[in-house]
Amino acid sequence: MTRASLVRQITDFANRANPYPLYAELRRTPVLHEEEGDPYVISSYWDIESLLHDPRISSDAANLTAAGADELNQAENTGLPPSFIRLDPPEHDRLRRMTNSAFGPPDKPRRIDDMRPELHEIVRELIDGFGDAREIDLVDQFAYPFPVTVICRLLGVPREDEPRFRAWVDPLVASLDPDTRQGADPEFVKTAQEARMQLGMYLAGLVEERTKEPRDDMLSDLATHRGPDGTMTMMEILSTAVLLLIAGHETTVNLITNGMLTLLRHPEFLHRLREDPDLAPNIVEELLRYEPPVQLVPQRTCITDIEVRGVRIPAGSRIWLMLAAGNRDPERFKDPERFDPDREDLQHLGFGSGIHSCFGAPLARLETQIALAELARRLVEPRLVEDPPPYRPNAVLRGPRHLPIAFEGVRS
Repeated sequence: MTRASLVRQITDFANRANPYPLYAELRRTPVLHEEEGDPYVISSYWDIESLLHDPRISSDAANLTAAGADELNQAENTGLPPSFIRLDPPEHDRLRRMTNSAFGPPDKPRRIDDMRPELHEIVRELIDGFGDAREIDLVDQFAYPFPVTVICRLLGVPREDEPRFRAWVDPLVASLDPDTRQGADPEFVKTAQEARMQLGMYLAGLVEERTKEPRDDMLSDLATHRGPDGTMTMMEILSTAVLLLIAGHETTVNLITNGMLTLLRHPEFLHRLREDPDLAPNIVEELLRYEPPVQLVPQRTCITDIEVRGVRIPAGSRIWLMLAAGNRDPERFKDPERFDPDREDLQHLGFGSGIHSCFGAPLARLETQIALAELARRLVEPRLVEDPPPYRPNAVLRGPRHLPIAFEGVRS
């Protein structure tokens, strides 16, 4: 199975709706490499976890380009430096520490938890907005606007600018897909480059405002931060802000949508969540294992020769880490194909692992817990209109493009 055939199978509609039989086939060859120039595809849990912690595996965009993956980097060639998720230590560590000072402990230990009342209010308003409707598109009417509103408020982006924001974000998210057919399309690359540049220019104006008149938001904190690691340059602030805006909502959209889809397919757990909202944390953790919003990590390169399961991977080779395949690895999880929020072992790869583990995981968890608990409580007899729903073609960020849901009413 070559890289092109793998990408075609994953992005095909039938496999996008249910890629797990394909992942099971991949696990039969834990280190898959067919032709020179192909990536090494790693699909077993223990190997993926080990490589996510291995300092010989690089996330640096420069190493990826040197390895021949130009199609994954052309869309970022806009003058902005790579964000910290595309860097290795020590630069990765410096920028992540400074960003974290505006997001969590020790500088802002309660910033996320203190948002609980606001998150509940946003969810309440969105569900109230269903009005007398008896059918909605969960993506467009709930799962997308909720995290977009949250990340805009957290960063300090005016809510009225959200329509422009979505027009920029969609092509940037599409550029994460390792499909070479997109990477070879000059129009696709140009659109993604322009979107990233326009978003950067827009944010530059906001950063200038916050530098002069700081507010209680993350852009102000990034612009005015002074600490042991120094300060961010304007370009570093912009690159970090672009990352936070995209990563701060896109995975959560898919996590909420995949979550509601899974609960509607397993109504016994939807009923239990309605009766006991304290079940929400366990449900979200099992969703991150069972239906993770990030399916694979294609942007890794080994900087020296390594060996995985007896297979030598030469220095400079590209590596794809199939997180979703590892999450259903029977070598790691008992009965992995079963959705079971009661399982005791939930050490999944849904947010990655190691130094590049998901920066916004605490917020994504909280948003999804609140969203699913309130949807379960307030929707009367919800049911799927279409199963499977239409999926986005993206091989990295998996989730339905639309999720029509019918119901008999909305509880107050």
